[in-house]
Amino acid sequence: MTLAATAREIRDSLGAGRASVTEICRSALDRIRAAEPILHAFLTVADEQAMTRAAELDARRQELSHLPLFGVPIALKDNLCTRGLRTTAASRILERYLPPYDAAVVERLLAAGAVIVGKTNCDEFAMGSSTENSAFGQTKNPWALDRIPGGSSGGSAAAVAARLVPLAFGSDTGGSIRQPAALCGVVGLKPTYGRVSRYGLLAFASSLDQIGPITTTAEDAALALAAIAGHDPRDATASTEPTSDYLGALTNDVRTLRVGVPRAMLASGVDDDILVSFEAALTVLTNLGAELVDVPLPHSGHAIPVYYLVAPAEASSNLARYDGVRYGFRAAGAATLGEMYDRTRDEGFGPEVKRRIILGTYALSAGYYDAYYLKAQQVRTLIRRDFEAAFRTVDIVAMPTSPTPAFKLGERTADPLQMYLADVFTVSANLTGLPAISVPCGFTRDKLPVGLQFIGRMMDEATLLRAADAFERATRFAAERPLDAWIG
Repeated sequence: MTLAATAREIRDSLGAGRASVTEICRSALDRIRAAEPILHAFLTVADEQAMTRAAELDARRQELSHLPLFGVPIALKDNLCTRGLRTTAASRILERYLPPYDAAVVERLLAAGAVIVGKTNCDEFAMGSSTENSAFGQTKNPWALDRIPGGSSGGSAAAVAARLVPLAFGSDTGGSIRQPAALCGVVGLKPTYGRVSRYGLLAFASSLDQIGPITTTAEDAALALAAIAGHDPRDATASTEPTSDYLGALTNDVRTLRVGVPRAMLASGVDDDILVSFEAALTVLTNLGAELVDVPLPHSGHAIPVYYLVAPAEASSNLARYDGVRYGFRAAGAATLGEMYDRTRDEGFGPEVKRRIILGTYALSAGYYDAYYLKAQQVRTLIRRDFEAAFRTVDIVAMPTSPTPAFKLGERTADPLQMYLADVFTVSANLTGLPAISVPCGFTRDKLPVGLQFIGRMMDEATLLRAADAFERATRFAAERPLDAWIG
């Protein structure tokens, strides 16, 4: 049993006694340590805690081996609170923060039998599309070490792609699970807004944030979603709607599926290699019996400006709590309270976080609220109505996950607008609250992964997973993995 196995395969092997949880955990930790000097996918590796947890599970194997994630080593994006385990959001302002509680998702993963081996690198407070905004150094793409892994959950995607862990979790505010999953050649699922509790997630934009899994297969995504989904009274936005049988939905039958394709969105700005892979993926779907339907999404072209008004506005409010008074970093030597606020935030936050706070504060300020923030919310409603109209005739909407493959490290850091455009196909799902999944669908001529995105109806993750699983079984892309001769 190796870490190239899926989460389900590892769980089944452990449950059958073919390996011990301690052996699997040690293998994961050894591989992480070998890869870390090069990839930098992790900010904290929880060696002692993980091995203690593994030994406890081994001791209780007979009692606990039925659990859905029994003994599976997992990684968590470093904006999910873990009791007594450092949680930084990749920011200097939380560099030494030890949460006194676990996020709801963490509680559920532990209850499902998982072993947390570490916290992964990300863009600071999840603000970015490349994981270059981390205060603690950039993560590299396992497929090409001179390329970004995507963001903001780049560390989680890189860790799964390099088979350091079979399962990792991230947050998705504008594409931060799906885009890095696409660029690293793995599966990334953003559930419906409210499907998974946000309790214990360090907030970026509260009406957009959602937690989800990054995996090597759609089956593992279904397994992970089943473990974390469901109502939580501590999160007022968590849905009370019952969860589905996500694993049972994987029937490998898409013969009645109607797939919407927004052709107008693909007319410009999309890399040629991405289009080739996307068209080939559509052919696979039609060969499986799905029907393609052209759908207009007339307001989706406004999604990027809408997102970059709504998200920074919410960020400016959420990040006001980091003032040096209650927890986190506090600047030394300030003579007044006002000076302490200013210096703490100036020294504690990085450039991208400052940029978004300023943008959001400006959009919410007197005299500009109606012109910017209110107008953005109105267009957000129009985008939602476009999708509602589309779903009256189709079951899912398909488009590329990213308009380009992974770009080179440093290539866009001086041009925020070009960086923001990396999310052109992903932000609509967050603005509308819809579920979406990215699955590997090909490679560029430079052997860089390409992702196919499906967006579904509210609370209909089951159909997304069914389509992703059927596509995966009909192709070989999910089985591809980067060469790892560079590890250790």
